[in-house]
Amino acid sequence: MTASTDLGTLTDFFDRYGVALTTGDVSAIASCYALPGLVVADTYSFSFSSPAAVALSFVGAAPDYQDRELVAANAVILQVEPVSALLTLVAVQWEFLDSGGQAVPGERYRYLLRATDDGPVICTVIRAG
Repeated sequence: MTASTDLGTLTDFFDRYGVALTTGDVSAIASCYALPGLVVADTYSFSFSSPAAVALSFVGAAPDYQDRELVAANAVILQVEPVSALLTLVAVQWEFLDSGGQAVPGERYRYLLRATDDGPVICTVIRAG
């Protein structure tokens, strides 16, 4: 097993993650994370150590996506950087589609992914603004 830098593998992972985000499937979101996990932004950081904690941290996101009528998410992979044998740092620009078919720009994040037997999982999310 080695860290994936394959765009197909990474695209599949972020497609699955994006569907989970926009449908509010917190169980599927939680399955995309390694534990413990960490989220870092300019003004806050938090960690989680169980699937329930991951799910709880995303419970508020689903209503936000629904209020904004966002129905699809697409991760545009900007950069892939191997870090070690099992870790890859991936820069992503999220783009969303609303219920009217209009593109809605999203935010940039960097994801530190770990290779597992089941595919990549997120160790750390860094909000890049």
